[in-house]
Amino acid sequence: MKGRFMIATVMAVVFMMGGCAQESGTKESGKVRVTATIGQIGDAVKEIGGDRVEVQTLMGPGVDPHLYKAKQSDIGKLQEADLIFYSGLHLEGKMLEVLQKVNETKPAYAISESIPKERLRADEANAAAVDPHVWFDIELWKIAVGEVRDGLIKEDPAHEKEYRKNTEAYYDKLDELKKYAEEKIGSIPPEQRVLVTAHDAFHYFGDAYDMEVMGLQGLSTDAEYGLGDVQGLVETLAEREIKAVFVESSISEKSITAVMEGVRKKGKDIDLGGELYSDAMGKEGTETGTYVGMYKHNVDTIVKALK
Repeated sequence: MKGRFMIATVMAVVFMMGGCAQESGTKESGKVRVTATIGQIGDAVKEIGGDRVEVQTLMGPGVDPHLYKAKQSDIGKLQEADLIFYSGLHLEGKMLEVLQKVNETKPAYAISESIPKERLRADEANAAAVDPHVWFDIELWKIAVGEVRDGLIKEDPAHEKEYRKNTEAYYDKLDELKKYAEEKIGSIPPEQRVLVTAHDAFHYFGDAYDMEVMGLQGLSTDAEYGLGDVQGLVETLAEREIKAVFVESSISEKSITAVMEGVRKKGKDIDLGGELYSDAMGKEGTETGTYVGMYKHNVDTIVKALK
């Protein structure tokens, strides 16, 4: 009940104050004020907007967007923004109502929903849902990032040329990143390209680089897992003698630790391959606090553990 009241309060305040926020945006600072939900999107806005934007991100390092609920402190960030960019595809499930309400007073773009439906992965457990973790396929991420460019141009058409130039430069970075990942992952023997994590965040990554992916939980960490899920994964890992499993920065290590203990009880060796960034990036100001840095970290960690 308390959670619902908070969401209702956030929605009401944002809705009522949306008009004055629009007036106090670009006119005072000369820049477009942007609020993004996750770090990956915030970083893309910085790359494309450059000096023309001021960016605030709601969900920082270690924050799970699947479980995130709107907080009182988010009101100001949403209220002050000229533009809001979020993923969509139910990634920010518990904030969806708030984001949709905000869109009644100011532009709010669900950038991942610009990707053609036929290129999205279906949820095996729920035919009506799709996998929202599109940033792990660089080609799909480029499509989503195009929505950031278009949103900034619509809000600030005077600087369209600059936004387009910055987008092309960012696309070049992403193309280089893709080549880097292909070469590194390609060095892992095919039979050892098995990526095991806490939840199913890496299937787009697996599709892109010919890796088999296993997750203990489903696409959303809101889904529960039980003893049977743990035991089933333990049996598979022990039988196939998988070398390593990975934890995620935004999810408790508890589930993966239980899996490792189960495999070892069966007399099989298994290592903790390291920590991967899935739904959240690293700290701002660090290499992993950028999309490119986060992605490279994941690639390097996976290769070191599995090669």
